[in-house]
Amino acid sequence: MNQLTIEQKLAKYDEFFAIDHTFTINILPLETHKGENFDEFLSTMPTPFKMASDMSSIDQAALRPLQALSGVASQLVEFLNHQSTKIDLLIGYILSQQDDEKHRYQGVKFGGGGLSFTADKAFELAQLLEMKIFILNENCGIYCYGEVIAVEQNADVYLHKVIFHFIRENDREMLVRTSLHEQTKQLQALAKQRNKEGKG
Repeated sequence: MNQLTIEQKLAKYDEFFAIDHTFTINILPLETHKGENFDEFLSTMPTPFKMASDMSSIDQAALRPLQALSGVASQLVEFLNHQSTKIDLLIGYILSQQDDEKHRYQGVKFGGGGLSFTADKAFELAQLLEMKIFILNENCGIYCYGEVIAVEQNADVYLHKVIFHFIRENDREMLVRTSLHEQTKQLQALAKQRNKEGKG
């Protein structure tokens, strides 16, 4: 990925839908050589992030065939969804324990191609980052490596655009699903607000 131009990296960042949404992110700068081997990346992934992602994938795969059925099967799907929600809450709690205040930053946008975050200091362009993404209202936690592709100063805050360097495909899919779910919630809130203003 480092062979791509900045323009190509920005285009890759924009390939996926991204949503404005605040979330917590832990960031540690990485030495360049750590971004050379995907297997090494996988071996450094903390167990709670592996578990969260794997369990989400299993849930999706198990529920998909049942959703087309009706009758008793729909009650079964509802029951399994409740069980899945309970497990998600437990996983969300376990993931929250991975959040280290010393390395915490404010995420402001995310999608399948990358994310944006703010910091009171600027990271260097092309800097590789170890990232732990926490979107806990969705019980979503992702471990990945990213690369800084743009830095803008806004007053005393620096806005960073980061493209994913190493991320598991099922984790990328989880981010895409989460971004679409968040968009749905935002649109519903907007419709409710317009409804209120229309009646008022």
